[in-house]
Amino acid sequence: MRIGLIADVHANLPALEAVLADSKDREIDVIWNLGDFVGYGAYPDEVVKLLAHEAEINIIGNYDQKVLLFPKKSKKWRNSKHPVKYLAFQWAYDNLSQEARDYLKELPEEVRLRVEGWRILLTHASPYSNEEPITFQTPRERLMELTKMAKADIILFGHSHQPLFIKVDEVWFINPGSIGRPDDGDPRASYAVLQIEPGSISCEHYRIDYDLDRATSRIIELNLPEAFAEMVLQGYSLDAILGEETD
Repeated sequence: MRIGLIADVHANLPALEAVLADSKDREIDVIWNLGDFVGYGAYPDEVVKLLAHEAEINIIGNYDQKVLLFPKKSKKWRNSKHPVKYLAFQWAYDNLSQEARDYLKELPEEVRLRVEGWRILLTHASPYSNEEPITFQTPRERLMELTKMAKADIILFGHSHQPLFIKVDEVWFINPGSIGRPDDGDPRASYAVLQIEPGSISCEHYRIDYDLDRATSRIIELNLPEAFAEMVLQGYSLDAILGEETD
């Protein structure tokens, strides 16, 4: 079974379309999406609807959850969050159709399944929290704790926006990286192809060129902050672009 693993599209439709086209060339059997459909990019509604059609499995990400909470949290967040982040949540919510909002609300935070004898957990960030990043810098001791929580042989996750494929205590941790907003200085879309067979797995990460001008010019046309476009162009987080920590 060949699985296309995607995560953290963040409303970047041109990047998603390029990855889906590449996955077809690689004869992928199914697409599994690990969450964060929306946020910062110019195409939230289009991305949700495309993934609802193209992905066999979709799970909700923490950013998606926050966007859905915007009407209830807007007054509090206006005072507590950085103005640029507040605008990002507001704009994403306002530019999702009711159909897309309803679809996101029904998505699970995690999915468990068994493929070719392997126990697989799909989650957005970690088995512990939908907001805990897992990276190469995560201490081995913490990864060992997470293997016990997961009760799985393969943990598939996103959130950190950094590709990862490591084995800890006979458990594989796999992050496909971010399609729409990488955080490693390489602006190309990142995804992974996981091949599962009885007794063995393999995983390859791919970086895909796409129409950066289309993604960024639409952000500018919509009068969204220039920082959103710079995130796409540079492949870095909002904090890195602004040169400050934002909440």
